[in-house]
Amino acid sequence: MWDKFPNYKKIGGAPLNVALRLRSFHLPVQFVSCIGRDADGELILEHLKEGGLSTEFIQHSENLNTGEVIVHLDAEGVASYTIEEPRAWDEIECNEALLDAVSKSKAFVFGSLIARNPVSRNTLFQLLPKAGFKVFDVNLRPPYYDLDTISHCMKQADLIKFNEEELEQIVNDLQVHDLSLEDRMLFVAQKFNNPIVCTTRGDKGAVLLKDGLFYRNKGYVVRVKDTVGAGDSFLASLLSQLMAKNKPQQALDISCAVGAFVASREGANPKISEADISGIMQ
Repeated sequence: MWDKFPNYKKIGGAPLNVALRLRSFHLPVQFVSCIGRDADGELILEHLKEGGLSTEFIQHSENLNTGEVIVHLDAEGVASYTIEEPRAWDEIECNEALLDAVSKSKAFVFGSLIARNPVSRNTLFQLLPKAGFKVFDVNLRPPYYDLDTISHCMKQADLIKFNEEELEQIVNDLQVHDLSLEDRMLFVAQKFNNPIVCTTRGDKGAVLLKDGLFYRNKGYVVRVKDTVGAGDSFLASLLSQLMAKNKPQQALDISCAVGAFVASREGANPKISEADISGIMQ
């Protein structure tokens, strides 16, 4: 989809941001979506190719336009969103080639927003049983979610990534109140049988719960340009670090540095070097 800022537009959307960041780490990635037969869709195809992503699983809608999100930035650069609907990515169709690709993948990353439409939601629910390691990127965008769908997705996940507000909202919706951050994470992990739960806290870093143990990072100091895509790059980094069998604390620290760097640059997908990350961590 297109993120439309007050003075410019950039190609974005959480799944694409995660895919591009994983690809920048030299990992093999397939991206699944649907675009319209319009100029915005053609530009997205070009951008995917430039980013080294295959377009094999990019479908085309004959009736709906390519996705569009209006981005609103406050005085601190924190983003809020108006998500236009319906759009092409609301109608991703399931097929045998897609089922086969997911079944052979090492990890399957999915978000909650894709479930706002019955067509894409049905496709997601068909793909989840085929996936091995399932990563649920929670993106609560009212009014585009309901507790039953979120709960179903959490039950499927091996790794869940929240931000602090999303975790609090979901736990409250489950009628559990007055818990600390860590206790909320434990509650979710135990209720939905998730081995890994992570909660991002903006400039305060993140907390990782893995196999019953907590790991914490207090964040890194940067001058924020905008927060668009920072959580997506954090998740891509965390997934790549964990799948490389790096120690959880190291994985969390590096991922927080990646997220901080993205927040210090314009847009969701700035180029990142090892020197950039080392500089922030120092």
